Amino acid sequence: MANGGELKKSITWLQGTAMTIGAVIGAGILVLPAIAAEIAGPASLASWLLMGLISLPMLAAIAQMSSRYPNSGGIAAYAQQAFGPGMGRLTGFLIFSAMPIGLPPTALIGANYLCSLFGWGTGAAHIAAGALILTTVTLNLRGIELSGKSQLFIVSVILSILVFVVLSSLSEIRPANFTPFLPHGLGAVGHTMSLLFFAFLGWEMIGHLAEEFKDPRRDIPLSLGAAYVIVNIVYLAIALVVVGSGVYKSGNPNIAMVSLIKLRWGEPAAVLVGLLGFVVCYCPVHTYIAGFSRLFYAQAREGYFPKCFGELHPLYGTPFCALQLFVPLNLSLLFLSWALSWDLKPLLGIPSATFLLVYTIGMFSAAKVLPVRSGLICGLLSGTLSLAVFAFSGWYMLFPLAVALYFVVRYKKEFF
Repeated sequence: MANGGELKKSITWLQGTAMTIGAVIGAGILVLPAIAAEIAGPASLASWLLMGLISLPMLAAIAQMSSRYPNSGGIAAYAQQAFGPGMGRLTGFLIFSAMPIGLPPTALIGANYLCSLFGWGTGAAHIAAGALILTTVTLNLRGIELSGKSQLFIVSVILSILVFVVLSSLSEIRPANFTPFLPHGLGAVGHTMSLLFFAFLGWEMIGHLAEEFKDPRRDIPLSLGAAYVIVNIVYLAIALVVVGSGVYKSGNPNIAMVSLIKLRWGEPAAVLVGLLGFVVCYCPVHTYIAGFSRLFYAQAREGYFPKCFGELHPLYGTPFCALQLFVPLNLSLLFLSWALSWDLKPLLGIPSATFLLVYTIGMFSAAKVLPVRSGLICGLLSGTLSLAVFAFSGWYMLFPLAVALYFVVRYKKEFF
């Protein structure tokens, strides 16, 4: 297939569900329940529940946009549809600017979990992170059908382990651990919700895969709906056993999950949590690479990037040039991290702030474009919430604002 070819329609709603879950659930599931409980006590359960409800309008807006207007450009395409080519180009570049900063740290977090099992050092962790990225690129290169099946298998493993953890811990729940319910007041519940906001991001990645669904009008809402239910049940179940068992009171949220499993199974818990941490980090890397490559492909079709990035692989029908570009970008950052002893984890704040701005643009785009009243309401609610959280991003917000300012000045004719 050459430039102008179509992406293969092979994603089922079940595979779409797995890829969405993989994009949303990350390594935070291992530490956020304990951190939230430290801040708000048992009332952190209310924070999880409320954040799940607050994310529903965002999910509804994404489902309506992706199913009505399936486009690999995702939010960038919707921004262009709503506000013109300048905003579409800006949104796409915001996403691209965050990708090489955000993916390597995520892969490195997972690699560190794996290396902790074998006592490997930082060099081995960077090699493992590079191998993880290469694996995800290779699977995505071979086609979204194989990629979707592998994601379905891996997400099934993750959910099985998490269900095992919850069921094993139910006997450790004590009613006394739920009182007092509001030890730090309602303010702590609100503070916890702002922290948990990032545990409910990732739904938008399905938009970049919309063209490859067999029946996007039916399957995308099904995928997002099923993923929403599963993600919220998992979050609430893990939070329930963390609070009910009282393991968060140990003072170190990083080992709360290990402590939780140790209560029943002893030292082998470290192995299980280490493997879980690696696999959980694999999933968002896999889904985000799939989404980013489709966005690059869609932007090349619009003429914003060289034509070669708008070409599809003659055998697999995948945007292979975009996928190949991600390899040197991500491996270079990993190499610099190893050579200069960088701590990449703080860099996660930059892509987080960038995606909050992208979400803001995307939700207001949905409010303008969707022809139904529910779309307008969901878009406005979600856009306002995203903008409010973006305002609390600190100095990290300077990066996306600088990119936005450059684009408005550079391409002002497309904006005004």
